[in-house]
Amino acid sequence: MRRSAAEIRRRVPRADGPAAVLAIGTANPETCISQDAYPDYYFHLTKSEHHKELKDKVKRLCDRSGTNRRFFYHDDALLNAHPEFLDRASPSLDARLDIVKTAVPELAAAACQKAIAEWGRPAADITHLVVTTNSGAHIPGVDFRLVHLLGLRPSVRRSMLYLNGCFAGAAALRLAKDLAENNRGARVLVVCAELTLMFFAGPQDGHHQTLVNQVFFGDGAAAVVLGADPIVPVELPIFEIVSAAQTIIPDTEEAILMHLTKAGLGGSSAHSQLPVIIVDNVERCLVDAFSELGIDHPKWNDDLFWVVHPGMVGILDRMDKVFQLQPEKLAASRRVLCDYGNMFGATVLFVLDEMRRQRALQAGAPRPRQEDLKLDDWGVLMAFGPGVTVETMLLRAATNNTISQEN
Repeated sequence: MRRSAAEIRRRVPRADGPAAVLAIGTANPETCISQDAYPDYYFHLTKSEHHKELKDKVKRLCDRSGTNRRFFYHDDALLNAHPEFLDRASPSLDARLDIVKTAVPELAAAACQKAIAEWGRPAADITHLVVTTNSGAHIPGVDFRLVHLLGLRPSVRRSMLYLNGCFAGAAALRLAKDLAENNRGARVLVVCAELTLMFFAGPQDGHHQTLVNQVFFGDGAAAVVLGADPIVPVELPIFEIVSAAQTIIPDTEEAILMHLTKAGLGGSSAHSQLPVIIVDNVERCLVDAFSELGIDHPKWNDDLFWVVHPGMVGILDRMDKVFQLQPEKLAASRRVLCDYGNMFGATVLFVLDEMRRQRALQAGAPRPRQEDLKLDDWGVLMAFGPGVTVETMLLRAATNNTISQEN
């Protein structure tokens, strides 16, 4: 007797174990500006050196940013060709979208190629593609273009996420976890790519948010290959994603806003209030996540490693204070903030990569033997964005795992 389509769907086998991160790759544009040099660079670039008070304000913001350098796609030549980008009143959305239509997929592809190379299997073995960006609004989008750029199969199953803000990378991982665990043998490529060109603008009196955007954000892309039931030793797990949750902090709808305007990507944030709004609600999210696994109040210092989106240094400082964390607990987040700034959703994936580097260096073993692979160290991954939305993941780390020194 022939089975119905519904019966066949119910029989699609699921994975035996949880999804695991199998490889990570990151990429940045070539232009790199130190934070110390940025005020002079920015005011020269925007032909705004006569705004001395605003330049002093930018210097103070840079000094307090916790960032030493950032990477950018835009440079003098591009901005000289598009003077409309400097003026918030000038319609420039179409021109910006024309540029990022090509630039974002290319940067995303660079990160993906590193992740696929580390993974060690052909790109054609990728079954699902999850792409997220705040830098664009195209159909076909980045996901469509990556199929050609990476040599993926035309039948790869694609999901495209737009305008999720700084929690986008974690949200994409959460979706990828569901795909990997509900489709036996699935290998999901997750990529987040961001360009600040979408909201670059010159300084103007009365527009503090514009200055904040120029000082704290940078450009970058990160990619992760995710799959359940790794085929060892061909595939080596780095982190298992044990659980994933999303929570909206009540009464915070206006705290972080993003929207497309005629002048590019606009928005606002309650910048000075965000550390309190976010961190004072984080413990509840963590307690709820662990309680679902039957674990009551783990010791935040002794039992966990931390992969936290470093949206701003104030959030990390308050995390240290509220959870009484030892300095090394947020070292990976502070390192990424220092070296790259806030790259929206890609940032937490950079932190994940930095965390595996630090753990590998501590373990002192460049490549494990199969019998050394075990998952016994708990960690948390957290990202925050518009809503205010908190993404919370519980991780377990493969000790002594392999690490790429090239990303």
